[in-house]
Amino acid sequence: MTKNELKYYSSLLTKKYREEEKKFLVEGIKITREGIKDNTWRKRCEAVIVSHSFANENRDFIDELGLFKITPEKVSEQELKKLTDTVTPQGIVAVFEMPSGDRLIKKKITSDLIVALENISDPGNVGTIIRNCDWFGIKDVFLSPGCADIYNPKTIRSGMGSLFHLNIYDNVDLTGYFKELKSSGVKMLCADLNGHDVFQYQLLEPSVIVFANEANGPSQEVLSLSDDIITINKLGNAESLNVANASAVILAELTKSV
Repeated sequence: MTKNELKYYSSLLTKKYREEEKKFLVEGIKITREGIKDNTWRKRCEAVIVSHSFANENRDFIDELGLFKITPEKVSEQELKKLTDTVTPQGIVAVFEMPSGDRLIKKKITSDLIVALENISDPGNVGTIIRNCDWFGIKDVFLSPGCADIYNPKTIRSGMGSLFHLNIYDNVDLTGYFKELKSSGVKMLCADLNGHDVFQYQLLEPSVIVFANEANGPSQEVLSLSDDIITINKLGNAESLNVANASAVILAELTKSV
């Protein structure tokens, strides 16, 4: 790998260049494997880059890449560090092309339960919610423009590869799209501090559940479009529940009837 190629790929650690090049990096053997084992994503894999020591210690995985006709680029430990934002890199980075931005227009949503995130700015929370959605069988996730970048390395690490399993639509005008969904009979739900107890709530029709920024709560626009507000009743003295943790509780309950 040339110095120019290394510099080019390292630029993808910055959102500006990810958006310009429509590419992103993933780090680690597990997340890389999740990407390349999916046929659609494998076609978007531009490169797999490994350190010499990783290649020597993970011969089985190198052979696995060969089955997919992927030949990894080998670089030094110092060169690989330039492609990561972690203190102790795992020794492997993959480069993927982003999906085209027109999926939202072309795809008809048929899921019984859709998740939408409004202005959740912490990449760790966004990644964890995406992982929670994957666990509970949610297929479609919508993010407002105020959410953390789904291709941020921390978001990807927190999602543990679930990015590759779901249909994720970012920079969505939620209020505009919600109006379209409501006109087709989809129910709007919003998680907030005050609302109906989720453990007493039964999902009876196709719905969207909105999780919002935990500090500011859902916007008035989203609240005005919501058919129901649901909550997790507080039993102790904590001021709030982390939004990613709350999403796991609420999705576990709502998907019982899906």
